Amino acid sequence: MTLSATGVSAPTKRFLATLLPLILLSAPLPSFAQSANSDVADELPLEEIQTFAEVFERIKRAYVEEVDDRTLLRNAMRGMLSELDPHSAYLDEEEYQSLRESTQGEFGGIGIEVGTENGQLMVITPIDDTPASRAGLLSRDLIVAIDGTPTDGLSLQEAVTLMRGEPGTELRITVLRSGEDATREFTLSREIIRSESVKYELLEPGYGYLRISQFQSRTPEQAREALQSMAAEQPLEGLVLDLRNNPGGVLQSAVGIADLFLDEGLIVYTEGRLADTAMSFSASSITPAGDVPLVVLINGGSASAAEIVAGALQDQRRGVIMGTNSFGKGSVQQIMPLGNNEGLKLTTALYYTPNGRSIQAQGIEPDVEVVRGRLEVAERRREIREADLEGHLSAQQAPRDRQEMAERLIDDYQLSEALNLLKALNVVDRRRG
Repeated sequence: MTLSATGVSAPTKRFLATLLPLILLSAPLPSFAQSANSDVADELPLEEIQTFAEVFERIKRAYVEEVDDRTLLRNAMRGMLSELDPHSAYLDEEEYQSLRESTQGEFGGIGIEVGTENGQLMVITPIDDTPASRAGLLSRDLIVAIDGTPTDGLSLQEAVTLMRGEPGTELRITVLRSGEDATREFTLSREIIRSESVKYELLEPGYGYLRISQFQSRTPEQAREALQSMAAEQPLEGLVLDLRNNPGGVLQSAVGIADLFLDEGLIVYTEGRLADTAMSFSASSITPAGDVPLVVLINGGSASAAEIVAGALQDQRRGVIMGTNSFGKGSVQQIMPLGNNEGLKLTTALYYTPNGRSIQAQGIEPDVEVVRGRLEVAERRREIREADLEGHLSAQQAPRDRQEMAERLIDDYQLSEALNLLKALNVVDRRRG
């Protein structure tokens, strides 16, 4: 390879002489080593590299403030990755540590998962029982300012860094909600976010509720324990799996959750450019809840790994998917350490449901659409019944006291409808039997 540098200044020549050996001789990441070939040097776009070097030199010489080489090169890496897709990013030491903390289930901040859409910072979902969820932030809210700083031009990582801070300190964010002309302002107090990914309870005797707020490494184990606990007194007659506002997480964790309900068949497969990104995952025969009637709740905040679970259960006809369309994030990110406690988050593959559906920018469409709402119990005049009549005959066996409707069901219309559907499915099954 020969390099023509006619008309290029001496500093630029020196920079090119330094830059090109680094590009050609730097140790590649293991997953990329297989695809590298000996002719890569001949394929480099030399004119673009020369232009890059000239831009670098002009910034160094003429920018209003002095900028060191390290900062310029790091910013160049950030820009190179941010232009690929909203989920690829260069991670400095602080950002890399923050990502590791979030997957381990403990981090500092307001408890919000964010992404970008059309260059705008957007709420993917507030995490359960955090300052963000308690304040009323919703999926798809656009964050237009953080502590007065406009988010236009901020990278995703820069926005996350601004929102994190010491516990007890306040954060002011300005939000534009869909369908509204005026912005809303929220003042939140940062906390140490210890995210428990699994919650459960019995809605009624025999009918369980399993909430998964995100997919962490221990989520399948915790969900298995929750199922065992709910079925300890009597076998479950139905289960609601709540994946609403679940931003995703660890791919293997999603596979483990789907495997709790499937005893055979494909769960998910991935395809990318490199051989090691092509993977497939199938269900094992050990299935603790393989025959429990199942309703899965999703909404616009259900993303990534949550969509893997919903898509697998839908394609395998294992349960009824209820709610609204999911977010539509169908890509897989690989976290690659770069040394010096820094890392690279790179989109390396797309994932597909068992029937070959890619949900990227499409989402999972529910089998039964139920929009968000609140169940309102209307007051009405009490009707006279046989038991009110004087001298009525008593039943041979005292009727079982009806359990009062759980507060959660009153506040959550979608969940109430899911429970009603489970009961209806059991009625149909009994009649068929």
